[in-house]
Amino acid sequence: MSACWVVLGASSAMARAFSRQAAARGHSLILAGRDTLDLARDAADAVARGAASAEVAVWDTRLPETHAALAALAAESSGPLGVAVFAGAMPEQAVMDDDPSLISGLISDSFSGLAETVHRLAPLIEARGGTVLGIGSVAGDRGRLGNYLYGAAKAAFHTYLAGLRNRLGRRGAHVVTVKPGFVDTAMTWGLPGLFLVAAPEDVARACWRAIDKKRNVIYAPWFWMIIMLIIRLVPERIFKRLKI
Repeated sequence: MSACWVVLGASSAMARAFSRQAAARGHSLILAGRDTLDLARDAADAVARGAASAEVAVWDTRLPETHAALAALAAESSGPLGVAVFAGAMPEQAVMDDDPSLISGLISDSFSGLAETVHRLAPLIEARGGTVLGIGSVAGDRGRLGNYLYGAAKAAFHTYLAGLRNRLGRRGAHVVTVKPGFVDTAMTWGLPGLFLVAAPEDVARACWRAIDKKRNVIYAPWFWMIIMLIIRLVPERIFKRLKI
């Protein structure tokens, strides 16, 4: 059954790959983000690829009024409602160590602004059915020296999605949490020490498989589940000495 998918942070590489695959499935799209001129081109491309419709909405994690406006726009659609959350920010840990005032923006971009928007859309999903797809990160599985503030925001988002899964599951809807490893995006470009970097298109395909199979939590690519299991099992007295 075709649905209307609201894509938050729609200009990211993973979001674009996801939206292209949604269009090929014949879904309708609402592409939400800050750069509406850029997203307008994506909307036209989505229709050319087979989307039932595609429109653009201004949305900013730090502007609550855009969250409310987006929810009102989604309410005008019909049928099952999907929400795919790709937004996030990963400032360098050292920069935030030097300027803690940046932390609130990180939390908004990677957790609170996302949760507020999804929470406004949740009643529509309860009433009409649908799916929430939330992109977290392997960074949220354990606090690491190199990015523990970003990891804390993603851990909070993981917990939010787990609770929302319990809520929406009682009404026949579903929530999928996706924890990608390193993905070839603007967020990771130029970072040192990257390995096993995945293509956005591969992660998007993994997202759609998880949606189709109603999976709860997946790692993308799958082998990150094993890597993170090993990392979580390292005793704290040893882990706190590691430079990872």
